[in-house]
Amino acid sequence: MRFLSALGKAAQAALVAAATVFGIQAASAQEKVTIQIDGAAVPYYLPMYVADHYGYFKEQGLEVEFLYANAADILNNIAAGNVQFGFPNGDAVISARANGLPVKVVHSTYQRGIGAVLFKQASGIKTPADLAGKKVAVTSYGSPNYIQLQVMMSQAGKSVDDANVEIVGTGAILDALKSDQVDAIVFSMLRYYALKAEGVDVGMIPSDDYLPSHGNVLVTSEDYLGANPKVVKGFITALDKALKHIVEGDVAKEVSMVIDTYTPTFAPQKDIVTEIINEVFVKTLWQSDDTKANGFGYGNIASWQKTIDVAKEYEAIPDSFDATEMVVEKPSDL
Repeated sequence: MRFLSALGKAAQAALVAAATVFGIQAASAQEKVTIQIDGAAVPYYLPMYVADHYGYFKEQGLEVEFLYANAADILNNIAAGNVQFGFPNGDAVISARANGLPVKVVHSTYQRGIGAVLFKQASGIKTPADLAGKKVAVTSYGSPNYIQLQVMMSQAGKSVDDANVEIVGTGAILDALKSDQVDAIVFSMLRYYALKAEGVDVGMIPSDDYLPSHGNVLVTSEDYLGANPKVVKGFITALDKALKHIVEGDVAKEVSMVIDTYTPTFAPQKDIVTEIINEVFVKTLWQSDDTKANGFGYGNIASWQKTIDVAKEYEAIPDSFDATEMVVEKPSDL
């Protein structure tokens, strides 16, 4: 104020005008985009929050807002242009694309799926063939986990009909296993660590060893990608920087930061989340032989195509289609 009062009116006006111009330029440099994430705010979306917290999005000229929804709503919103990016499960993307939604996977963030058969060690289950004659729970006959079960049994020379399949809701399926109402569940491998922490002597058969799939992936619409390639590239660049930051850094530190800053309700689970990020995400989900050769988010077309074709074979989608229509193979080439 003292500085301004010493200036003449003309000089003051010029200074204010310059500040206004520069302010507008600074504001316009930040492109506002929204990403909708599958589920509630959970620390397993660590790279997104790391990119936000450390300014990696900002470095790319992006101001990112996080919203949450289920996978189907995310993909409908992407197709309608209501949000610019989504982070749904890969199986949901395949279903959406097969049903005509022009959605595009621009970064195969999870290189594998997270489906698995979980069972108590005392059940004697060691391979998919051992599920014959056992009570096996899935959340629905239309779920990707049910397709995974069918493929696993088939590759073991068995049929899904050889198991006693039961439908158990998401909220009750873990308790069904813990209370011995069922012998095995086909669910998320992340629950393996939660069960172990509770003292359950649990075993696991990863579904991805039998049917390649993908967990959460970065999606946009064909129209948005066509009209805003620099924005999409900037988002991917920030995401890759965050992944590198986590993989090469201190996972426990970043998990603490994310839980404290973004997802405080997960504070009691901090140790389990850290173990899961270290043992699953860093080792097998975010990284693979493909990413080592081609960078984070590499879209293995053959792997995606197999998942698409199997989805058609088991009537989860109306028709198969070419994976190259949906998946960007090398995000770095965008």
